[in-house]
Amino acid sequence: MTRTINYGLIGCGMMGQEHLHNIALLEGTRVSAIYEPDTDMADIARRISPGSRLVASITDLLSVEDLDCLVIASPNHLHVHQIVEIAKVRPLPLLVEKPLFTNPADADRLLEIEKTYPHPIWVAMEYRYMPPISALIAEAKDALGGIKMLSIREHRFPFLDKIANWNRFNRNTGGTFVEKCCHFFDLMRLILNSDPVRIYASGGQAVNHLDEEYDGETPDILDHGYVIVDFSSGARAMLELCMFAEGSEYQEEIAAVSAQGKIEALVPGPARFWPDHLGVPPVPKLVVSPRKPKGPISKDIPVDPRLLAAGDHNGSTYFQHQGFLELVRGHRTVPDVTLNDGIWAVQMGIAAQEALQEGKAIHFNR
Repeated sequence: MTRTINYGLIGCGMMGQEHLHNIALLEGTRVSAIYEPDTDMADIARRISPGSRLVASITDLLSVEDLDCLVIASPNHLHVHQIVEIAKVRPLPLLVEKPLFTNPADADRLLEIEKTYPHPIWVAMEYRYMPPISALIAEAKDALGGIKMLSIREHRFPFLDKIANWNRFNRNTGGTFVEKCCHFFDLMRLILNSDPVRIYASGGQAVNHLDEEYDGETPDILDHGYVIVDFSSGARAMLELCMFAEGSEYQEEIAAVSAQGKIEALVPGPARFWPDHLGVPPVPKLVVSPRKPKGPISKDIPVDPRLLAAGDHNGSTYFQHQGFLELVRGHRTVPDVTLNDGIWAVQMGIAAQEALQEGKAIHFNR
């Protein structure tokens, strides 16, 4: 009989709740303990996972005997401090939400922790596991000569409301290109199998949050922008982000082009935001358009309705948790998304923010 794996969860806002729903779908798992300081979020967590014990601090969480692994889903700027505490008190296999950190100085700190941390640390990059994007990644691996051009477009809804409005300010999020876009920078490195050498960016705050004020401060996060990245392989990638385009049929559109043709992934936004009057939400698609013979080949990639109901990321959180559970059970030794991957994704976002602010290209020296 397979032993039950016990999870500890840090943070139960929107993303933490999604983790709870998806862990519940995995066989042989339970959430033993949850740390969530906000009483409203804690009440929601209690309803989602009634068998879990709610604790008052991370110290209390780490003292719970039945723990096999941990999930960090707290606000961005808290991640590193919490990882440091876990490393000192009770290191366990760890799944930590993106972005891994927000302060550039913390990259070296995390690398030092990794040297002595006795268990794997997996950085949560859900977009890798969206079924149409997974299919694109698989196709891209077989592209003769590799992908030469990659474009990622996300046209979506504005930032959602979060506890104490922490996500309205760059000092907490690291900036929109870090908070929202580290997913896409991770995909660029993965699909192109290369590291960036130079990054350019343009963007601003044109529509969203301009009439909001919190403790006398107006939000300073971007709501749109472009980022262009040159890679060491010679490939080029572009990100187009618009956070006031929730009327779009597809939220993410990714196009990878090789010498043989083009591969596209089309991903709808969260089903709960699709208007009832439009009927059934669009189905995710993979489109392969070879040069010879010409002509697109389109394939629907439907997602299990149970997985769509368990979160806002097209079923990807479940597939990510499947892999993490295999890691915890010892059926694999290396996370899909390593600490180094998480660091690169944030550093690319930080460089994009810097390129925008300074009006010049930023070069990587790693």
